[in-house]
Amino acid sequence: MNFKEKIRVINDFPQPGIRFKDITTLLKEGKAFKAAIDELAARLNGKSIDLVVGPEARGFVVGAPLAYALGVGFVPVRKAGKLPAETVQANYSLEYGKDSLAMHKDAIKPGQKVLIADDLLATGGTISATLDLVKQLGGEPVGAAFLIELAYLQGREKLNGLEVVSLVKYE
Repeated sequence: MNFKEKIRVINDFPQPGIRFKDITTLLKEGKAFKAAIDELAARLNGKSIDLVVGPEARGFVVGAPLAYALGVGFVPVRKAGKLPAETVQANYSLEYGKDSLAMHKDAIKPGQKVLIADDLLATGGTISATLDLVKQLGGEPVGAAFLIELAYLQGREKLNGLEVVSLVKYE
């Protein structure tokens, strides 16, 4: 399936000069959404994975069904202050400031093999912070999976050689 043709591109959103990649058009087509998750799972076949970790909110949309397809657990990463139990936190930079992500302290056991999943790899800030959380808890990052990679933003380089799987690349 050509996943790129299932993704809507919106010019000048959220600001002039940005070409926003909208996955809602892929998600609303059941066959396309299923095929995308199945393709990511197939590309990860044979990799030892104990957990999938996904940052909110679109990381939930990709990570949870991917974890289900792989037969492993899913761990949500939230903005700081949104999780009810004790957490670890990691800061990351945004275009106009900083933000913080959090994960429950008991979400990952030391040595567990962790795949990070999200809808999009852009500059790598959110994924780098998520990696930091995984490492704080003693998890072993084994890869990252994305529907889309904006290769021209070089986010992959922030991931220190972590194996990256992406269905659609924009060069």
